[in-house]
This record gives sequence, structure tokens and C-alpha cells, in this order.
Amino acid sequence: MKSSVVIALAAAVLLVATERVGGRMHKHNFGGLNVEIGANWVEGVGGDKLNPIWPIVNSTLKLRNFYSDFDSVVGNVYKEDGGGLYDEDYVQQRMDRAYEVDDMGTNLTKMMDPSGRDDISILAMQRMFNHQPNGPATPVDMVLDYFIYDYEFAEPPSVTSLQNTHPLPTEADFGEDNHFVADQRGFESIIHYIGSSYLATDANGTISDRRVLLNKVVRQIAYNNRGVVVKTEDGSSYGADFVVVSTSLGVLQSDLIQFTPQLPFWKLAAIYRFDMAVYTKIFLKFPRRFWPVGEGKQFFVYASRRRGYYGMWQSFEREYPGANVLLVTVTGDESRRIEQQPDSVTKAEAVAVLRNMFPDADVPDATDIYVPRWWSNRFFKGSYSNWPIGVNRYEYDQLRAPVGRVYFTGEHTSEYYNGYVHGAYLAGVDSADILINRIFKNEEYEVRGKYDNQAAEVNGKVIAEAK
Repeated sequence: MKSSVVIALAAAVLLVATERVGGRMHKHNFGGLNVEIGANWVEGVGGDKLNPIWPIVNSTLKLRNFYSDFDSVVGNVYKEDGGGLYDEDYVQQRMDRAYEVDDMGTNLTKMMDPSGRDDISILAMQRMFNHQPNGPATPVDMVLDYFIYDYEFAEPPSVTSLQNTHPLPTEADFGEDNHFVADQRGFESIIHYIGSSYLATDANGTISDRRVLLNKVVRQIAYNNRGVVVKTEDGSSYGADFVVVSTSLGVLQSDLIQFTPQLPFWKLAAIYRFDMAVYTKIFLKFPRRFWPVGEGKQFFVYASRRRGYYGMWQSFEREYPGANVLLVTVTGDESRRIEQQPDSVTKAEAVAVLRNMFPDADVPDATDIYVPRWWSNRFFKGSYSNWPIGVNRYEYDQLRAPVGRVYFTGEHTSEYYNGYVHGAYLAGVDSADILINRIFKNEEYEVRGKYDNQAAEVNGKVIAEAK
């Protein structure tokens, strides 16, 4: 099959909208350091199955990476009023309760119909088992809730599917350990390594193949039963037998690319059913360190009465000793709000939070800030996809299903690992297989039925029965 891939790629052209290869895996120079403004962790290590990204990072490329000790969060929860830490035993008690309820949710999904017809939100499950109509309500409970869910899915429990996230396939299959990549070559170097099997690279291992065309913004894809024509913003046109669309879900939901004819309703419905979440990593540099470091101090948390307000902080003292850089993560509505305001306002807000946490530390003003704007960027329109309530594997099948000679791939088309780097990788392999089977075996992609004994319809014809 690999020979078939090589044959197929020999006549392929890769159109990249930006000036670089890598997409949402992106290193950025901040304060003299290359930091990751997009994907940063190898999530899912130490389980029964091997995460395909892990050996590339840890063994082949030997990228510097650090185990993330998220268990230490309970000892680093800071008060909004007056600063200082909450009692660790109290926080541990609240964390244990949160995970107890979460485990109840996992057990509940075992009783749900596989079709997804019984799916509810994580918040609905919390109401059911914790008897809190509005979910966690105290500052500590809210920030722990944010840590468990929003920090992972970039959206709150109120909009996230229970059935499709419990148990979380990444953890169940690959393990619960997470490793933070902090290498000056960038996490994106794995893309160049994987691509080097089929594309020419330079002396540094960076993709330099003449078939990869940068700054080519696709604006129209015209297709029929004989082939496709792709038109770019600079007026260029490219004809092909097939096209694989690897843009983010957010771009598919925008008006950047016009499909001619318009995609059929079943495809549009699948695209618009899924959520494109926003996860923003804000980097702050200071003239000196004022926060605690050492064992168990990698992460610290701000328990605000305003849920999700500059809550998750990370020290880089292990990764970049002496850099005096902090990372604070926001998501969802806070991300969208912050993207639309000046960085000077964001810097003032973040420093004010730090002064609340450390009232006796003489917190200086930050000397620099970097705020990625994935949501505002027309080439991404968000960070990664998230499973909303009531969307099942049938809609997922429709999301990745081809429309005629137009094929789709990306992390959002990964059946079990959407939102993750390994999900994007495995989806790429899967999509390549689907296309190659069409080219060389004339095999059509099959979509499973939504409910038992219900036929699935794609391109206007019944092509599969649910098993």
C-alpha cells in the first residue's frame, strides 16, 4: 500500500494557505525562546496502546519534553480575596468529589444506547449526581471543574457530550500521562519528520519539496464526476482527479472556501453540528521571578468567582530556567473576548490577577506578552474541535465522508481522538486509505446507519446498513 501512496503523491500538489508548514502546531519566538502557541502536549502516554506520536517525539527526534504533574494542582489553588493558598486537604476533598461524580458519568455512559440517542451534556450528568442545578458554584469547585473539563476540551460541561468523552478514548487507550514539549526545534518538527518519507527536505529536515506551495489561499473548489478544479486567492487554478481538504473545522464552517456546487445538506449539517473550540495560551515575561518554583509547583490555579478568568497558570522554570516566563490559559468566551481587546489590556488584567494571588510579592509589570489569536485567524477560526451534545458516530462518519471527488481530513475527522495531535495523524492515515482504496480499488466509503436497522444515505443513495 505504501507504494500506492508514493505513486499518488508523485502527481500531487499541496496548497498551504500560510507561509509555513505546520498549521496549528506552531512555534513562536517569545523573549528569545521558541514557545508553542498551538499544540504543546503529547497527551496519552503510559497505557496499553502506544500513542504513535510518542516514539517520534521521545525516541526518534528526542525532543525535550517534561512530564506534567497535574496532580499537584490541589496544593496550588490561590484565593481571589487576600491571596494565599486554600487548604490543600479541603481542595483535595473537593477534587475527589469532582472525580467521583465524573466516574459516575462514565458508568452512566455504559447504559446509553450506542447510537447516541441517550446522550446528555456533562453538566446534565453533574446535575443528576451532584444535585447542583447550575453546576459547581464556589470558586474552588468552579476552578476545579474548569481544570477537569475546559482545560481539556476548551469548552464548558454545558455544551460537551458526555457519551463521546466518557471514558476519554485518548486516556483509555494510550494512558493518562501527558508530556509537555519544550524544544527549540518546535513540536512542529514531527510534521517535517513524518513528511520526509514522501517529500523532499533540506539539511535541517524542513520540508522543502517543490510540490508544497506556500501562501496559496484556496477560495474555491469546483467538482464534478470527472475531476476537481481548485482556485486560489492569487488567481491560480489547479486541476486534479481528487482533492483532499485538510483545513480546520472552523474554516469549513466559515465562508473562506466556496464549494461549487454547494456541498449537500447532509454534509453541511455534519460540519455545522460539531463545535470548533478556542484554547488560548497567553505568554507573559517578567523582569524577575516572584512565584514559587520547585517540586509540585509546575501548575498553579486562581480560584475566581468569575469562572474561567485567568485560572490556569504554568511556570516554565523547569523547561526554560531563568526565563521568567509564565503561561496562563483561557478558553471559550474568555478567549474570544481577549482576542478582541488590545494586548495591553490583557497584560494589565493578567498582572492584576497575579497581584491578587501574591499580595506580598511586589509583582512587577510584565515586560512582554504574546496572545495567539486562533479564533480571529481566517485560516484556522479556532483551536480544535469538540464533541457537542447529541452528535453521534453517524454524524462523525458524515463529517469525514467524501463528496464525490472531494475528500476531507483533519483532527476533526478522527473518530476517537479529535482535538489531539495523534488524532490528526491517525485521521490523515485513515483518510489516505479511504482515497487510495477509491483510486486503486474503486471502493466507496460507507457511512453507518444512525440507529439500529437504519440505512445510511450519502450522495443521495443508500450505501450501508447499521450493524
